[in-house]
Amino acid sequence: MGEDGLMSLGDVERIARRAHADQVDKAGRPYAEHLAAVADGVQARGGSSEQVAAAWLHDAVEDGAVSEEWLRGAALSHRTKEIVLAVTKRAGEAAEDYAARILATPGAALVKEADLAHNSDPARLAALDAATRERLARKYARMRALLGVPAD
Repeated sequence: MGEDGLMSLGDVERIARRAHADQVDKAGRPYAEHLAAVADGVQARGGSSEQVAAAWLHDAVEDGAVSEEWLRGAALSHRTKEIVLAVTKRAGEAAEDYAARILATPGAALVKEADLAHNSDPARLAALDAATRERLARKYARMRALLGVPAD
């Protein structure tokens, strides 16, 4: 814990890695690699420590790695919690509504931009079968367009 009573980035990283420890991505790689890449992408784009913390946790609620209740009670800043909740896709939610929530939440678009950049990485997509690769490429391009985020 920091002097402000909030978790340090190291604490957040440890929690995220532990919460996703049994998960792999679509290519079979440890899911923590994706989390680290998104956190690094946020930092490289000039994101704040609150945004980096949100990057580590950006899929935690959506994937069921932690509950929304846990997140709300965690020793994280209000801004970090709001960003995580903004980038948490809800079942049956329209892409337009999801994008609007991200755009309406300060700091969330940068986290989603870093997430999309890693998800769209050609080396990462190359490990997938052609049909999955094409489906995901269309999905990520559509979200980038809705958010006004250029392709990396």
